[in-house]
Amino acid sequence: PNVSLLFLFKKNSNPPPPPKKDSVLTNLSTGIIDLESGGRRINENKALTSKSSRFEPYGRRRFAICRICKSSVHQAGSNYCQGCAYKKGICAMCGKKILDTKNYKQTSV
Repeated sequence: PNVSLLFLFKKNSNPPPPPKKDSVLTNLSTGIIDLESGGRRINENKALTSKSSRFEPYGRRRFAICRICKSSVHQAGSNYCQGCAYKKGICAMCGKKILDTKNYKQTSV
């Protein structure tokens, strides 16, 4: 049995890959990116990067429209406005049923 284990070890004699740094990733073009906090760049100049991520109401990058009432949603990544999501008892982002609204009077006045 020991001979077969030695044979398998010699057959796969490639050295193991070096251990990866799981908390910090270095990218030479953009700087250091912290993976634990969702990919946020470390030591970035917020005066330069905040302008590009700002909401432009009349620009190219608008928020989506509600799938029910066709109005503009007020949260990035949402498919339903908060009023329709509340009335239907669904999640505004994914549309999953959260609340059974059969015994409630759901109004948004």
